[in-house]
Amino acid sequence: MTKNKLLAAAVLAIGAPMAGYGGEMNVAQPTTSPGVRAPFLHGFSTGQPAGQSELAFLERANEWLNSPPLRPSALRGKVALIDFWTYTCINWRRTLPYVRAWAEKYRDQWLVVIGVHAPEFTFEKDLNNVRWTVKDMQIDYPIAVDNEHVIWRAFENQYWPALYFVVAQGRFQHHYFGEGSFEQSEMIIQELLAEAGMGGIDRQPVSVDARGIEVAADWGDLKSAENYVGYERSQNFASPGGAVLDEPRTYQLPARLRLNDWALSGDWTVKNQAAVLNRPNGGIAYRFHARDLHLVMGPAAPGASVRFRVLIDGQPPGAAHGIDVDEQGDGTVTEQRLYQLIRQPQPIVGRQFEIEFLGSGVEAFAFTFG
Repeated sequence: MTKNKLLAAAVLAIGAPMAGYGGEMNVAQPTTSPGVRAPFLHGFSTGQPAGQSELAFLERANEWLNSPPLRPSALRGKVALIDFWTYTCINWRRTLPYVRAWAEKYRDQWLVVIGVHAPEFTFEKDLNNVRWTVKDMQIDYPIAVDNEHVIWRAFENQYWPALYFVVAQGRFQHHYFGEGSFEQSEMIIQELLAEAGMGGIDRQPVSVDARGIEVAADWGDLKSAENYVGYERSQNFASPGGAVLDEPRTYQLPARLRLNDWALSGDWTVKNQAAVLNRPNGGIAYRFHARDLHLVMGPAAPGASVRFRVLIDGQPPGAAHGIDVDEQGDGTVTEQRLYQLIRQPQPIVGRQFEIEFLGSGVEAFAFTFG
């Protein structure tokens, strides 16, 4: 599947991705990662849609959570907000407080919010992982699980997060890709509800109290973009000698990392989607410039846990620790998910992040920033 990044600002109504370029991991054989990077969304294209009504493809969901299966007939006369998401996507996580608030505020005013979970990584297809996420994130609106991206293709979608505003008979009115413009999106919801005949709509926008990972990014200080650890889409890999694909190798850190360079240390196997640690005490170093640093990772074996230790510029993070580590930098990998490891206080400066895993069997997938 071709991975894309959107360069232009997120758009209402009609919009299109722009072609661009991507970098390569320094490996023994060529790999490409097409697409222009942008910090507020990411995604990929999976081909041409079928020619039927897009909402009809909701019936093709692998599973429904929080609701019995919803058919297009159940949405007739209502306004549907279709939210494409995948649970490790930091861009989607920062939109979730608003989507939750809209679902609650307009639930009795003919708005139906449907989250379509279209996984990026293989482990996100695990229904137990999705069920745990829905409960942990306090999502109570209907979720359609789209493991084969059938609904994704029907909508011709390419991005997480993506909002589609749909009215009676499955007519698209608007769509919005990425983070931001929350008041504008809510105004569209209000106008569509009014056009459907709903009166007494509270025009005040929702107020959210985002916390932890869901706090909006510090865009002014964000100089590091999402990057992948698996060789399919990785950029700026700096361990001496490059990566050996799909085979164990002992890696070392270089003497110096430039901004947005990263490297492995210890015995790892670099695979398509992730790097897997084969022996204890392996690590990853990353030179970044952002308030927040996150790492998508998890134990390779279900039910396992692996302790780790985080340093920033060679020292315990202290006040710069994220929600998944303490001030000494200690934490534990227990689930396959997004971990917030660093949240810098002001002033934000370029730092070197390092993580050492005290046990083996960790899979590291992607770094994201905020």
